[in-house]
Amino acid sequence: MSKQKNALDLAALKLVFPYLKPYRLQVLLSLVCAAITAAAALLIPIFSGNAIDCMIGVSQVDFTGILHNALWIAAITLVSAVAQQVLATSNNRIAYCVSRDIRNEVSAKIQRLPLSYLDRHPTGDLVSRVIADVDAFSDGLLMGFTQLFTGVVAIAGTLGIMLALNWMIALLVVVLTPLSMFVAAFIAKNTHKYFTAQSKVRGEQTALINEMIEGSKVIQAFGHEDESLAEFDEVNERLGKVALNATFFSSLVNPSTRLVNNIIYAAVAFVCALLAIGSNPVMTVGGMSKFLSYASQYAKPFNEISGVVTELQNALACIRRIFDLLAEQDRPADAADAADLAAKGHVSLENVSFRYVPDRPLIDGLTLDVQPGQRIAIVGPTGCGKTTLINLLMRFYDVNGGAISVDGTDIRDIRRRELRRNIGMVLQDTWLKAGTIRENIAYGNPDATLDEIIAAAKAAHAHSFIRRLPQGYDTPVTENGGNLSQGQKQLLCIARVMLTLPPMLILDEATSSIDTRTELRIQSAFAKMMQGRTSFIVAHRLSTIREADVILVMRDGHIVEQGNHDALLAKGGFYATLYNAQFGQ
Repeated sequence: MSKQKNALDLAALKLVFPYLKPYRLQVLLSLVCAAITAAAALLIPIFSGNAIDCMIGVSQVDFTGILHNALWIAAITLVSAVAQQVLATSNNRIAYCVSRDIRNEVSAKIQRLPLSYLDRHPTGDLVSRVIADVDAFSDGLLMGFTQLFTGVVAIAGTLGIMLALNWMIALLVVVLTPLSMFVAAFIAKNTHKYFTAQSKVRGEQTALINEMIEGSKVIQAFGHEDESLAEFDEVNERLGKVALNATFFSSLVNPSTRLVNNIIYAAVAFVCALLAIGSNPVMTVGGMSKFLSYASQYAKPFNEISGVVTELQNALACIRRIFDLLAEQDRPADAADAADLAAKGHVSLENVSFRYVPDRPLIDGLTLDVQPGQRIAIVGPTGCGKTTLINLLMRFYDVNGGAISVDGTDIRDIRRRELRRNIGMVLQDTWLKAGTIRENIAYGNPDATLDEIIAAAKAAHAHSFIRRLPQGYDTPVTENGGNLSQGQKQLLCIARVMLTLPPMLILDEATSSIDTRTELRIQSAFAKMMQGRTSFIVAHRLSTIREADVILVMRDGHIVEQGNHDALLAKGGFYATLYNAQFGQ
């Protein structure tokens, strides 16, 4: 299992390399600075050892030699400091740019994902991947990129110098080193699973917090605070357990490798001391100082690299979740020869079939022909397929069988952007962006003038309440319109469509949150807006669709009745039953 996880880590690491390619000059600069830093650390013990020998010379102290070596140490230290500053700046820039590019790609990917994926995955989990996981990866990349390369250079350089000074002692160090590597590798393998679990549970926690914030009013209204806190505590407890396990195992790396490295250092010190004492010493005190410095430097990178491995385990566990998202299948792309659309409004459904779940048909064999300018009302009990039909018309989902055509062209052969540009939609679930009132009304037409925006707001009967706001049309709207009432948000959504006035309209319970008096005015505005435009009206309140040209009565994914209001009442069928039940007749 651990081998499989390691293979996955290497695969994730390979996927990161293309993101570094645009910054290869910064990467090269970082590598050069890292090499300079490592080389400086290797040179200082030579000059410090020489200085020690100058101090304890056989005849007298060599002050000239001490000064000469001290100047070299000062110069090398200055160069190393400059290189470290450049290295830190360069690595920060690389980490920021790579994180930015990944976030941009993930954001673009989310726009390309089919709605079925977004419907199946909690919003909070996606937010966690884009924010927390990328941040964790960035931290691991910043630490790992610097210390891993510097550590490798330091190990290779130190080993080379020790071999040149005394190959027997160097061999002793090399023989004992695998102990440190074995300890670090063993702990790292056990750490990966906990970092992976930590990233996953963190996503669950973010999703739950998002759900609790969005549903805070409902939670309080039903007195569900204690249950919500208990649910959060359960997720928080699981996160605490996996996080503590990950921290515990990762924290074992450094002390364990330090213990092994201290043993190596003690062994080198003992051998060097034997060679430096006696009537005919093989090694000078300065030489012993050099070797002990290099033995310490040789061990230090292993400690750092073991820490880097731990950070990389966490970083790669997080980036794996990002790459899993990026690997998801996009919604079907527009055909290369997909057409533009200047719709007249003739909509045709031919034997349309659709199902969200393969073994549960929802719409089956639906056929409908809508002439330009007709107002089509869609009614029926909950779950009969009304909203699904709207999703198919907008091509949020593609049909499983049959075809939907606009002006004789299958909508799968029309660019999605063009199709949706020709359809204005007002939903029961309102959505507003963080910005101003003006920006939200002009969402579909950013170039609209203020006069045009005001005209649209007046047509939607939103102008009066906007005028009373502190800053009028420049009043800020908080996230999803939290500072506005539900009815006010719906009026703004209606004004947004009034501004663009496309040739086709979809009104899905467009006045459900509006008071009766305003609704009558809106219905009048809608009547003018729908003149000459093909309109689909989804309604539960049957009083709002009496003037529709055709009323489609849906049941279990089929159209069981169709006709105008009077004809359907006279027929005494399912529509009449629904109408009489609603109005108590």
